[in-house]
Amino acid sequence: MSDSAPAPAAQWRSPAGQWRGYAFGLLGVLAFSLTLPATRVAVASFDPFFVGLGREFVAACLAGPLLFFTRQPRPNASQLRRLWIVVATLVFGFPIFSALAMQRADASHGAVILGLLPLATAVAGFLRAHERPSFAFWCASATGSCAVVGFALAQGGGRFTVADWALLAAVISSAFGYAEGGRLGRELGGWQVICWALVLGLPLIVPAVGWLTWQHGLVATPASWIGFAYVGVISAFLGFFPWYHGLAIGGVARVGQIQLLQPFFTLAFAAAFLGETFSLRALLAASLVAVSILISRRTEIRHRAPPAAPAAPV
Repeated sequence: MSDSAPAPAAQWRSPAGQWRGYAFGLLGVLAFSLTLPATRVAVASFDPFFVGLGREFVAACLAGPLLFFTRQPRPNASQLRRLWIVVATLVFGFPIFSALAMQRADASHGAVILGLLPLATAVAGFLRAHERPSFAFWCASATGSCAVVGFALAQGGGRFTVADWALLAAVISSAFGYAEGGRLGRELGGWQVICWALVLGLPLIVPAVGWLTWQHGLVATPASWIGFAYVGVISAFLGFFPWYHGLAIGGVARVGQIQLLQPFFTLAFAAAFLGETFSLRALLAASLVAVSILISRRTEIRHRAPPAAPAAPV
């Protein structure tokens, strides 16, 4: 996939650009839908912090050579500052929080909670990507999100569990990482964003992974190694190629709604690979969430121009 050139503004505002954004976004969602099942398998043998940071180490080892051999131009100072948001949220935040959650909850439970991602991504797009969804868009997203919250409370006996709080932290981390990454993708190119973020975070990742390896060792079942390999190569690296490209050309808020399909894919994968069963309540919550994608797709999302840059000193 080649998307080294930034997406022109006209492309990501056009209907054709939006449909291409949906297509690339769906590929990313399919890749990410196996993240929770794979993480749950990995934490059965590995420490959750090792899984969370180790997957980023694997991805960074792939990202560095790719940037070098394709001779990507270095980000400028402003882009580097914004890339640190992606580092904090997607290189550290989501991997660690999701691994901690999967040590305490089924992947099928986590799948429904992550249904909050589209609304959270829309909020982050509102704050960071200069997007202005309509009132109908917010109503549709809020309806689906309420279904998720109701499901979590019902499953937890009227309260949020530790796993729920960890999943909510993962949702917030992902939302701001997606929004900032989608914004940067228009300037740097989609896959370049996650590659640069991984390389920037590597000096912090290496000592942490080294210490965790020394403390806990690397003894694990073959299944746990396969799960770890998946989250390292696909979830933390290759999945971002189509995902960020889709956000860049289709818009953060609108393409982010494709994530409403992710709970269904994850429920199916959890059943197929982990033998998990999910209740009618879980399926109903996921269904209510998915209905909002059909509504939100038809709503208007305005894009306001970013603040003008200050004049250069003479």
